[in-house]
Amino acid sequence: MVEAVLPFPNIDPVLIHIYGPISIRWYALSYIAGLLLGWLYVLRLLRNKTLWAGLPFQGKAPATADDIGDLFVWITLGVIIGGRLGFVLLYGMAYCGFAGSAADACNGLPQAYFANPLKILAAWEGGMSFHGGLAGVVIALWLFCRKRKLNLLAVADLIAAAAPIGLFFGRIANFINGELWGKMSTAPWAMVFPAAFPPGVPRHPSQIYEALMEGLLLFLILRVAIFRFQIHRRPGAVVGWFLLGYGVFRFIVEFFRDSESKIYAWFSMGQLLSLPMWAAAAFFLWYAMQQKPTKAAS
Repeated sequence: MVEAVLPFPNIDPVLIHIYGPISIRWYALSYIAGLLLGWLYVLRLLRNKTLWAGLPFQGKAPATADDIGDLFVWITLGVIIGGRLGFVLLYGMAYCGFAGSAADACNGLPQAYFANPLKILAAWEGGMSFHGGLAGVVIALWLFCRKRKLNLLAVADLIAAAAPIGLFFGRIANFINGELWGKMSTAPWAMVFPAAFPPGVPRHPSQIYEALMEGLLLFLILRVAIFRFQIHRRPGAVVGWFLLGYGVFRFIVEFFRDSESKIYAWFSMGQLLSLPMWAAAAFFLWYAMQQKPTKAAS
């Protein structure tokens, strides 16, 4: 057996025990950090006057700081509700209904939901879906922009630019929890995850791969695209590039991730869900390109 060169830090997922089942977990803190830093980043974009000079903005940002503060309350609800319902519907119901409750990833689902409907709400037992959270954010954005009469695509571009920040912290939390580990590996940076089976086998730290690709790298790509190429001047373009980038990186990482939600051979549920993201990316990029090119005011 090949021993891991890098030891897994084995951090307690619970940062502070308060009383009984009440505690502060790293996973919850990752959501707070992602949302808070994402909000601050969007505010920083709004304050950068050069981004909004010239067409199509004519010096006026697509939203105010107050708008964004209120919007992030809606987004928080969209992430939490959508992320949980997305897991229940996409994995607990659809995948486990197809694969069977005895599958490794299912643990008695979906029958357990019918036997005890409160399990649908039990996010603390594990189970949040990025794709469900994304759907929740889309609905929250649409409702909020409709209520405030804001340009939906221009505001969505702002949120898409900040989204990789939340993805980065979410994947770091997955690593701290010792979950969503990678496939067996002899790489010198492989780690032994305590909960993985078979035990004692070095594996890819795929959570770190995702944090670096879906989080850090995607954030830098979008930032360069906005500041260097000013793609935000074609509303919808940032959303398109975000969906394309996430879909590509998630598809790649699934080859290293020891996904229990396999559909056929190497093809996983995560890769299947990347396909509609690419289709949506193609639509947004096509739509953005239909708009007339604009230049910043000199």
